[in-house]
Amino acid sequence: MIQGSNILGYERPLVIRISFATCIAVTVCLPLLGLITCISISSLFHFEDATGTHCQVSNYLPSISASISLSPECHIWRFCIGLHSAPRLLVAFTYFRFYKSRFAARSLESTLSCFNLAFSISENLGLLLLTYVSSTETYFVHKEGFVLFIVSSLIYMLITCRLWRTIKKYSLSPEDAKSHYWKVRFLLLNVCFCAFAGFFYWKHNIYCESGSYTFFALFEYLVVFSNMAFHLTAVWDFKSREVVVISNFEDKDF
Repeated sequence: MIQGSNILGYERPLVIRISFATCIAVTVCLPLLGLITCISISSLFHFEDATGTHCQVSNYLPSISASISLSPECHIWRFCIGLHSAPRLLVAFTYFRFYKSRFAARSLESTLSCFNLAFSISENLGLLLLTYVSSTETYFVHKEGFVLFIVSSLIYMLITCRLWRTIKKYSLSPEDAKSHYWKVRFLLLNVCFCAFAGFFYWKHNIYCESGSYTFFALFEYLVVFSNMAFHLTAVWDFKSREVVVISNFEDKDF
């Protein structure tokens, strides 16, 4: 919603109001749509390049790293990730302020909220690193960015579930209980998908079995989708909040 008018020659401030839930949904949907687009283009137009590995066995799905390293897929992915990064940091700091006000009298939870912010930023940095340094450019840096993203996201989700367990304990809101319920489920799914992805990646590299890399790619998708679903639960946490942008007009004499 946009507000602003001219009364008796005086400009009122321009006020733009956006539902915070809408902001969160758009932030999550940007990488989701970008990823689906990149995988689709790679599968349709760059299938051999996207599914080929050192084992030279049949594979049927491109990994995320392979999909986002080709052109034009890499440009689409970088655009979506770059565009979603600033709102994601806004969400991270909003959570931090929310936890600090909620746990002002609880030292353990207050300390955990600081770690929560640190790992949220670290997760975002890892995502940016693996995005802008592709596996075909500098594999070591890309791999370290991927590891940073996965480790930071798992610790972030774990701390978040711990904080929301305390919130649910002292809250009467059904939204808080629902948020905690789904956060825990998405965390457990994410851990399981990470384990399966790691297993099939190891199996592919050790035994070079046909189809192992395909299962790795599939569970890699599910790791990312469950991560996105976890972040989307913020819609329930900030359902009544708004992002407000105010622009003040200054008088100019000529």
